[in-house]
Amino acid sequence: MLHVVNKSPLERSALDSCLRVARGGSLLLIEDAVYAACRGNAAASRLASAAERLKIYVLQPDLEARGVGSDLVEGVTAVDYEGFVDLVVSHEASHSWL
Repeated sequence: MLHVVNKSPLERSALDSCLRVARGGSLLLIEDAVYAACRGNAAASRLASAAERLKIYVLQPDLEARGVGSDLVEGVTAVDYEGFVDLVVSHEASHSWL
């Protein structure tokens, strides 16, 4: 399963809900959720812990649009739009966390 989160962990609980439920598969952070992938963010430790059971990706164009991303949490991989499509195609199902 591909889990997609687009809300900042500072304004919504979507990321925490996802991390609580997801037991495997991949997690893609897009839009304002990319802030969670930056070291020093309040969600960074939870994300690093989740990297033990999930493959975690972040959308590079969204990092660049927000001026962040030079210091990602260990275990997080940046992907471009083509990588986003590859993730969707390589998973049987996807779930967007709102």
